[in-house]
Order: sequence, then C-alpha cells, then structure tokens
Amino acid sequence: MHSTLGPGLLESVYEVCLAHELHKRGFKVQRQVVVPIEYDGLTFDEGFRIDLLVEDSIIVELKTVDTLLPIHEAQVLTYLRLTHNRVGLLINFKVKLLKQGIKRLIL
Repeated sequence: MHSTLGPGLLESVYEVCLAHELHKRGFKVQRQVVVPIEYDGLTFDEGFRIDLLVEDSIIVELKTVDTLLPIHEAQVLTYLRLTHNRVGLLINFKVKLLKQGIKRLIL
C-alpha cells in the first residue's frame, strides 16, 4: 500500500486503505474507535479515538509527520492503558521505506 501511494498523504487516506488491506486478509478491523474517559464517577465518550483497532486487541495509530515524537508514543500508551490492551503499533507513513516508520509498543 505504502509503495503504491507513497509517503506524505493525509492520515485518513492511509487509514481507510490500511483498514481495507487488513480486512481483505481476514482481520477484523474497526476504524475511529471511541475510547471513553472516566472522571468523577462519569463516563465521557468525547475522550479519544483510536485510528484502527485490529482483532479487538491491537491498537494502530497512524501518523504522517517528519519525525515521530515521544508524545506520539505516549498517545498509544495512553490508549493501551485505557483499553486494557497490551500491543500497539505506531506507524508513520511520511518515510521513504515504511519499515522505518513502524514502532511496536507493549504495555
């Protein structure tokens, strides 16, 4: 997909295409999954949105940035903590070779 589309498109383009590719391969994929926030005894759905949730267990956060920053990793780790999942992938599509833009995070 990355070799066909190239780097530097909008995250939303990569999101829909990656979801399509994973679905074609038989994976259950959900897009823009709401992660509710609990505060003061209340639950708010306005918290966060996971780009892709694969097989109800792997969080995939997509970026198109020059450089992945610690805040991007913190975002995935927060999603993992809030959802009680253990594995996340942070994928930056703004790289020449996609393997250079993939970071696996485990909680």
